[in-house]
Amino acid sequence: MNTAFIARKITLSDSFKEKAEQRLKKLDRFFDDPRVQVVVSTQKETATVELTLWADGMIYRAEKQDTDKLEALDDALDTLIRRIRKNKTKLQKKVKASAFEVPEDTYEEDPLDVIRTKEVELRPMTAEEAILQMNLLGHSFFVYEDAATGAVNVVYRRSEDGYGLIVPKK
Repeated sequence: MNTAFIARKITLSDSFKEKAEQRLKKLDRFFDDPRVQVVVSTQKETATVELTLWADGMIYRAEKQDTDKLEALDDALDTLIRRIRKNKTKLQKKVKASAFEVPEDTYEEDPLDVIRTKEVELRPMTAEEAILQMNLLGHSFFVYEDAATGAVNVVYRRSEDGYGLIVPKK
């Protein structure tokens, strides 16, 4: 497993990194060679741990907060494993391994207060595949290219139950 640690407003001890790597070994039973990024940040008395996993062309993400960073890591890891298990059969049936690539984030200041710009490579997929990827990332919306029409569509989680689909009108 390839693990990268990023610390924001905190210094991570070697013992924390070793314990984290031990706990992250649980992911080896799901994937052959996963790449994991662990981002730890603090604000006042709260530690936030973000786990991002890249494996088999898919991206999985979980974020948790706690007063103890190891507890937050355990909670985030449990959430990640639960998402992987929940969507395992859907992944095997509907999603091709090469459907997604790791997006590269770019940060830039702009006079219009654009705080972050994110470039993603759009891959053709169905609305179901886009909803699955959105759920795996833990986001509230997902932009994708519709496989049938080639148009850029957006799926989103509605505040009530279910999902919404935004299709451009020409």
